[in-house]
Amino acid sequence: MSKVANVIGASGLVGQQLVAQLLGHPEFGKVRSFVRRTSGMSHPKLEEILIDFNRLVSWKHLVQGDVLFSTMGTTIKTAKTKENQYRVDFTYQHEFAKAAAGNGIGAYVLVSSMGADSKSSVFYSRIKGELEEAVSKLNFRKCIIVRPSILDGDRKEKRAGEKIGLVASRFLTRYILKKYRPTPVDVLAAKMISLSTDQKIGFRIVEGLEIFK
Repeated sequence: MSKVANVIGASGLVGQQLVAQLLGHPEFGKVRSFVRRTSGMSHPKLEEILIDFNRLVSWKHLVQGDVLFSTMGTTIKTAKTKENQYRVDFTYQHEFAKAAAGNGIGAYVLVSSMGADSKSSVFYSRIKGELEEAVSKLNFRKCIIVRPSILDGDRKEKRAGEKIGLVASRFLTRYILKKYRPTPVDVLAAKMISLSTDQKIGFRIVEGLEIFK
């Protein structure tokens, strides 16, 4: 029996790669992407659902299937305020996870970040840590948190600082600090799918070199 995948954050760097791989994966018969605006993409397996993330009652009953992949994320530069960043990086994702658990979805896979810590003095790391703690308490048979290092892929949005950091990270982690090596988005997406389909259940955190295995 083919599985149904739900994806939020499909317009982002990781989300685009994840959706592409899910559409080509034999175990998934349908990929349901919840988005603010259409991507223009067409595929027999793809169902794009246009929603307003602020209107929970209008979409929470639509989160149905076998697994929810959460790949949302933003930056303070894009969000403009910490309040807006918190809404994207915590509130929307937590509400989706709660809806999925409440609707009987058994598996949840979250893209977090290396260094996530709810007690961190760094706002970004603290949000990620708070989300990890919140979703770990929900009633999923399988709850997987993936913590990649700096993401390696072609962004539509140009981030000069990240590009410089990526080049430096590639060099420094070639022989030392290997657990911090940049994470190619295709490798990350493949790992997420693999984790969602294996037989292991329960709560897991996957980071560093384990993502490459």
